[in-house]
Amino acid sequence: MEEPRRTRVPVQDSPAPDVVPFGWETGPADAPEPIDGEEVYFRFPGVDDPAPGTRRLLAMSIYASFLGLAGVGVGIRGLVSQIGGGVPGWYVPVLAFLGMVSVAFSVGAFLSIHRRVLPWLLLLGAAVPLIADVMLAVAY
Repeated sequence: MEEPRRTRVPVQDSPAPDVVPFGWETGPADAPEPIDGEEVYFRFPGVDDPAPGTRRLLAMSIYASFLGLAGVGVGIRGLVSQIGGGVPGWYVPVLAFLGMVSVAFSVGAFLSIHRRVLPWLLLLGAAVPLIADVMLAVAY
């Protein structure tokens, strides 16, 4: 019986493929230098960054999924209101804009996952435009 062919995968010395599977940041040499000693708050994890804690990642993911489900609910409600008619012309663009702001805050939270408090502040900040979205969707 013949052994199955195996694809040759290059060996890496770091756990980066577990953190960043697409791995376009090959090393600290590729990172731009901070200007005047400023710290970078939003970036993809580098090769030498430790993996975020499982509980932290799970909690952030669950919170973000609740935000996403609420956003889907707002979108469905907005679609039904638009089809039913009687909504002003600014209704759909405002719903979409507030939803995109909420998504931008959520993306920023995951890009800053190695910070202590910033991701949680951004996720809480993502809830604010979403709450405004919900209130707007309920009003029409």
